[in-house]
Amino acid sequence: MSGYLFVHFIGEEKDGEQIYFSVSKDGLHWNDLNHGTPVLRSEIGCKGVRDPFPVRDPGSGKVYLIATDLRIEAGHGWDAAQYQGSRDLIVWESEDLVHWSEACACTVGIEGAGCVWAPEAIYDREKEAFFVFWASMVKAEGEQESKQRIYASWTNDFQEYTPPFLYMERNEHVIDTTIVEDNGWYYRISKDESNKCLILEKSRSLTGDFRTIPSQTLETLMGVEGPEAYRLPDQTWCLIADQFAAGKGYLPMTTPDFATGQLQILPPEAYDLGKTKKRHGGVLPLLPGEYDRLAETYGN
Repeated sequence: MSGYLFVHFIGEEKDGEQIYFSVSKDGLHWNDLNHGTPVLRSEIGCKGVRDPFPVRDPGSGKVYLIATDLRIEAGHGWDAAQYQGSRDLIVWESEDLVHWSEACACTVGIEGAGCVWAPEAIYDREKEAFFVFWASMVKAEGEQESKQRIYASWTNDFQEYTPPFLYMERNEHVIDTTIVEDNGWYYRISKDESNKCLILEKSRSLTGDFRTIPSQTLETLMGVEGPEAYRLPDQTWCLIADQFAAGKGYLPMTTPDFATGQLQILPPEAYDLGKTKKRHGGVLPLLPGEYDRLAETYGN
């Protein structure tokens, strides 16, 4: 591992809902690439993207980048985004992180879904395919109102997907979730819309029963969303969460083992998120040579 790539958007201003890159050697101190301007743009669908997430194919090494097809800056408002939004994912792919395919729109949302938000993916070791999941606003039969639920599908190439199915729902809306694997366990971290905190769970299987792991830190940290998790160079886990309610950007927390539920919130002097405010994105560990290639291509 040579460092980290943080793929994100920056906000609802002009060009804010496009793809931005930042890199880090230690996973805590970030440098914005391309002079803090977009590296990739979506000119299809809503002509804007949010919640980008990179994932690497463990066999070929190819990196896929998936994102929400949405541009709030267009002025249609959040109700339209949730109830009449795009049912597509926007997808790019690259073999070296500097040469990217054209953006492609892939319809994954079920019929009647109001949107497809915050897509992520993880390699499913049981099916030997990518498990892709996202949030959709759906009114189920007999319900008076629609609700955000998590749906999922499998894919081998991010072009063709198995029929989507309901993966997770709660009493309240659920719009953000991320999953990592560690020592035979899948750890799922999701935003609880009832009190705007994060819920930590674990399961042996991606589609098995997930058991809640009590965490005082997460249960008392309000006003956060967009959780992402990755290993730091010392193999400690870093969980970052977007402090959307306070408008403060991402907050890092660390733990040696998610199973304990014990996380330490890092003090401000322990990290630096760079000049641009980073909104809901994803972090990709870099292979040898990739950090230098990104810095040389998009360096400031």
